Amino acid sequence: MDWCEDPDSKCIFWLNGMAGTGKSTIARTVAQELAEKKRLAASFFFTRGKKDISHSRMFFTTIAAQLANSLPVLRAFISDAIDNNSGIFQQGLREQWNQLILNPLKSAPTQSIQLVVVIDALDECDSMRDIQLILQLIAEAKDLDTVRIKIFLTSRPEAPIFDGFRQLSGEAYQDFILQSIPLDTVNGDISTFFQQNLAPLKAKHGLGTPWPGEQIIEQLVERAAGLFIYAATTLRFIRDGIDGPEEQLSLILNTTKSSLSATEHLDGIYTTLLQHSVLGKRGNQECEELARRFREVVGSIVVMFNTMPARNLAQLLQIPFKMVSRTLDCLRSVLDVPENESQPVRLFHLSFRDFLQDPQRCSDPRFQIDEKERHISLFRKCMEHISQLRENMCDLWGPGVLITEIPTDTIQKSIPPHIQYAYRYWFDHWRRGDPMEKDIKMIRQFLEQHFLHWLEGLSLIGEISNGAHMIIALEDILSVSCNAY
Repeated sequence: MDWCEDPDSKCIFWLNGMAGTGKSTIARTVAQELAEKKRLAASFFFTRGKKDISHSRMFFTTIAAQLANSLPVLRAFISDAIDNNSGIFQQGLREQWNQLILNPLKSAPTQSIQLVVVIDALDECDSMRDIQLILQLIAEAKDLDTVRIKIFLTSRPEAPIFDGFRQLSGEAYQDFILQSIPLDTVNGDISTFFQQNLAPLKAKHGLGTPWPGEQIIEQLVERAAGLFIYAATTLRFIRDGIDGPEEQLSLILNTTKSSLSATEHLDGIYTTLLQHSVLGKRGNQECEELARRFREVVGSIVVMFNTMPARNLAQLLQIPFKMVSRTLDCLRSVLDVPENESQPVRLFHLSFRDFLQDPQRCSDPRFQIDEKERHISLFRKCMEHISQLRENMCDLWGPGVLITEIPTDTIQKSIPPHIQYAYRYWFDHWRRGDPMEKDIKMIRQFLEQHFLHWLEGLSLIGEISNGAHMIIALEDILSVSCNAY
């Protein structure tokens, strides 16, 4: 936080680190502390695979809205910018930055207060070009004289990020590498994490002294190898596993070696977790069926473009909800499965996704996720749903009804979340899959029979602009595909 307080420090503070080093935890902690001190100007947390925060389209508009709340003197300038250009929300990043943020900041009265914008996981933005443009634009904040704005940014040290920073002057940013923190310091934090979180389990389950004991804590810290994600996943496995904490802890210690790299330790805990929680000690035939269901359910969560509740996921995949629920319940160490069924299921950490999609890391082929196979399978499921479309899905009372006049619950009832997902993402799944000739024919038949119904549905759920982009892309791709087949 010293960097945030120093008026002479750089405009952008870049906290970079490999997967599992706790970047997002630090970003959330910084944002919370800044908010308590009333120094947080705005925040944006990118998350890959989550509709509105996996891309940059709402990045600057979200930041602008938060700036208007945190700095009231900006409200009139931002409001005027919107009034003077009603189409600003559909324009490019540069136009949005200039009109909604940079120009209002330049026009605002001079402020002595220094505010901070927190941007987490920029590497999870789905456009490499947008990542570099965002870096170029926010660096312009260093030249502001009226309002002092600083940027606290976290990401993995990936090539597009490095390239983006290389294009900036050294005066614009300061970087801090999490991997450069002395291992003793990191291990001390992880040791404290284990001690504080295992103590309640000891009391809850009436475990005797000295469970787990200093020696066991040291072994867990050694296996974590500096990765907070290993510590967090291990804790959830011990706490939420199907056996008691003692048995779960013993399983970890007995199935992972101490002389492994940080990534190998993480892969080891993921493999142990899957083999124990998903398969257990069942027979070969039952294990194969459970593994197949795992690949279908969890594999879909891994590649989907937006999250959804378990019940809607079951509807999308056309699988009984009980089967989906059983699959998810045994994976609470790696999946956030809310007790409230209306809340979406999410991965706790993207390192689990990376593990499942990499055959070199996921050594048990029963759990390996073939990304292209999953995408084309989801495309076919989406096609099955939207091929049932009909005219006037919401049974509206007249052809001239405005969308704003239709109650939201009417749209939600007529077009439930899994159908909305199929409307919006069937094309994206097809494009990222490995389509066959039958898939091309399926698209052509769909367009011939249900094209207008699909456009009607997109307009009802507010996705008509995305439909236009899909149509343009389809025209080019289908012409190439026809020549291929």
